[in-house]
Amino acid sequence: MRPNRLLPCLAAMLIPMTAPALRADSAIQAGELLQHTRVLASDEFEGRAPGTPGEEKTVQYLSGQFQALGLKPAGPGGSWTQDVPIVGIRSEVDFRLDGQALGRPQDFVAWSPETGPVVEVPETDMVFVGYGVHAPEYGWDDFKGVDVKGKTVVILVGDPPVPAPGSGGGLDPAMFKGEAMTYYGRWTYKFEEAGRRGAAAALIIHETKPAAYPWFVVVNSWGRERFDLADDTSPRTRIAGWISLERAQGLLAANGTSYEAMKSAAVRKSFRPMPLKQKAAYTSRQDRRTVKSRNVLGLLEGRDAAKRDEWVVYSSHWDHLGRDTKLPGDGIYNGAADNAIGVAGLLELAERFARDGKRPRRSLLFLSVTAEEQGLLGSAYYAANPVHPLRRTLANINMDGLNQWGRTRDVRVVGFGSSSLEDVLKREARRQGRVTLPETHPERGTFYRSDHFEFMKRGVPGLYAKSGIDYRDKPTGYGEGKVNEYIDRDYHKVSDEVKPDWDLSGAVEDLELLHAVGWRIAEDRRWPEWRKGAEFRAARIQSLRPPTGSP
Repeated sequence: MRPNRLLPCLAAMLIPMTAPALRADSAIQAGELLQHTRVLASDEFEGRAPGTPGEEKTVQYLSGQFQALGLKPAGPGGSWTQDVPIVGIRSEVDFRLDGQALGRPQDFVAWSPETGPVVEVPETDMVFVGYGVHAPEYGWDDFKGVDVKGKTVVILVGDPPVPAPGSGGGLDPAMFKGEAMTYYGRWTYKFEEAGRRGAAAALIIHETKPAAYPWFVVVNSWGRERFDLADDTSPRTRIAGWISLERAQGLLAANGTSYEAMKSAAVRKSFRPMPLKQKAAYTSRQDRRTVKSRNVLGLLEGRDAAKRDEWVVYSSHWDHLGRDTKLPGDGIYNGAADNAIGVAGLLELAERFARDGKRPRRSLLFLSVTAEEQGLLGSAYYAANPVHPLRRTLANINMDGLNQWGRTRDVRVVGFGSSSLEDVLKREARRQGRVTLPETHPERGTFYRSDHFEFMKRGVPGLYAKSGIDYRDKPTGYGEGKVNEYIDRDYHKVSDEVKPDWDLSGAVEDLELLHAVGWRIAEDRRWPEWRKGAEFRAARIQSLRPPTGSP
């Protein structure tokens, strides 16, 4: 590693805007990957929250690195950035059941998307609506025509785990993808559906396994300032939030039933919403601010003039949770694994391509997006307002975290079986002596939880590949253990920092693999395609049709 390639510290916060000395070779370097991660996850960057000094430092650093690599600014008007208008709201919600105040955050975490200084929701009826799903393609309707307008709906987290007939405990693969989560299982869908039906409030019951994270993640993620796109006009409930499992158990017990009984009832198509006898009321005191956040974009122009206006997009979100001044001691959410290391990987891939002796035929866009932690806002804004048309975008390759624990024999694909991108990945992984397999926990809904999803919703095939769990020279179970350890100890906590025992050899191998995949896609005469039956295939077909009025 060349010492003037990266900043060893940010004491003076002077971000280099001139090109440093170049590496002699183009191979990805673990030392540089680690150094980028240390810089982005340092306390000087204050947790990289949108609309903070940490955002300004992050944007300067990324645009400076892109410029140093010889990339071209790819934002509107020849800039390095795309403005993403968002609104930040701090909600202090008082939640009362039959006039009794619940404790925050041990009983609930809630907020309001409304922008007024005070949001008052007088006493509302409450209805338990099972999983809160209306899925005609599965013949499933948890609402059964019950009017929930102006009411509080209480919802189970995840997809309905429908038992397979005669399975003795397995799930029906014909219903909600069996073990894998569908979009119906995501919290975003549940709030959206409640809003479409005019509910005044929506409360999701937290349960660690189907949510895929413990209660402290809910508190740390939603218990502080929340962001939304400024132009978001989607239907909303006036109050949205999570209620703890213990509080929900007590709520249902007071209605003469149990949480377990209602979960069992909710996995059947015959389930009907259950009115609850309690009344819920809310008061939210609000602080609102308008923020002009930014995506950062760097372009490596393709060598073929006839194909140069076709794109392969590499993406990785730069934001994390910022800092919490109410916490004692260290209140900075450094986000080293989520997602400083992913952005470091984006920079290393950009450098890898920039140092190659030959550029690919098509152009490469290196896109670092804002506000992923707030609901994929930066990627949603880009997909709705693409600087380069999505109908000429072949694929999105997304990185959210990288392997910190050494080399693996396997590569895991999130959303396995979706597109022909996996064929390219499989061939290139085989060259590394590795196998390509489905993700280990599709029930966690990772397919819908990172920025590739916003591209896929609009039809662009996406690839989100992660290191596997079969580690070389490690005992069986090591990889699964490290993932669970991270979720339990560090995910969305101030302890997500660079660890002294990190081994980035696996991350380097994965990045070399993603480099090879991107090169093949950018060279191939064929475009990636969705598999038949893929949920986003129709959107791609529609997007590739000539615009109205074109010859």
